[in-house]
Amino acid sequence: MLNITGKTTSDCSLPVAALVRNVICCPQLGSLLHIFQGYYSINSDKLVLRNAVVNDCFSDIVSILASRGANSTLHTVCSVKSSILTGGSCPVKDVNTFEKMVNTSKLFEACSTVDPLKECCRPACQPAIMEAALQISGTQMILNENKNVFGKTNHIESINDCKGVVYSYFSRKLPPDVANTAFRILSACKVNKGTVSMYLALFNIYFTYCSGCLCYPSLRCELAWILPLEFNQPSEVIKACRNVAAPSPSCCSSLNTYIAGIQKQMLITNKQAIICATIFGSILRKGGVMTNVYELCDVDLKDFSIQGIDACYEACQQMWYLTIQQATALHVT
Repeated sequence: MLNITGKTTSDCSLPVAALVRNVICCPQLGSLLHIFQGYYSINSDKLVLRNAVVNDCFSDIVSILASRGANSTLHTVCSVKSSILTGGSCPVKDVNTFEKMVNTSKLFEACSTVDPLKECCRPACQPAIMEAALQISGTQMILNENKNVFGKTNHIESINDCKGVVYSYFSRKLPPDVANTAFRILSACKVNKGTVSMYLALFNIYFTYCSGCLCYPSLRCELAWILPLEFNQPSEVIKACRNVAAPSPSCCSSLNTYIAGIQKQMLITNKQAIICATIFGSILRKGGVMTNVYELCDVDLKDFSIQGIDACYEACQQMWYLTIQQATALHVT
């Protein structure tokens, strides 16, 4: 547990916790809490903490992390409550009942070794966890009876709480470092979840609302909820790159400077980076830059995203190129 605590402290250090919360800090904090939940009662049959002790334990975890340099308001930064450790409304909270209801061999076959590339693109562990959560929540039985469950808030909450119990069970069976790696890969897949069609749909939303004006001087528009960045008019980049047909030091320098300015605003995910790069490329095209300056200046997805080369990097790169090609083909008036 010391290694996991140290990693959480590092990933959620005071200066950067809020900046990298969705990509780095909060996934790591969630992983720590799952592992703590599993190990807390490892000598008993319980998979969750009792209500009588959970608040004190949760407070101790936050205090220990803060004493080692982590942000002292992590519970606020990551919107995490102590109840996450209790199993909430999940009806199964002990090992014996869990193992009677869930095919644990099938579960561990899918999740004991999570492949960082395959899991994000062809999930195996994520569906297995959901299946186990459905079983112990009692929802699977309802689904088998063809009853509608997903319109009922209490059932959805129960499924989410039961997923936490599944994570706790894993934490009892796997070494902490192995469990932490698996949980972080699953979090990365969730962050990057999406398809080319989704990106293009969002891109079309952007042009529906911003066509013509491109929302200068700042590009907020309807994409603010997806990509909370400001795109100041890249006049220097347009001036330096408008007529280039070969690598140009002045063009590439101006382009890299502008991208560096985007990076300073906030750290973004691969999914957001694709949208970011696509919108910026279209702004340049609108300004008369008809050459693919990303290719000329050797700029790719990792130059926009904090995640860089990650579990699904190759797939994201393919999405990047497809999306850029689509953007190049669009005519903006």
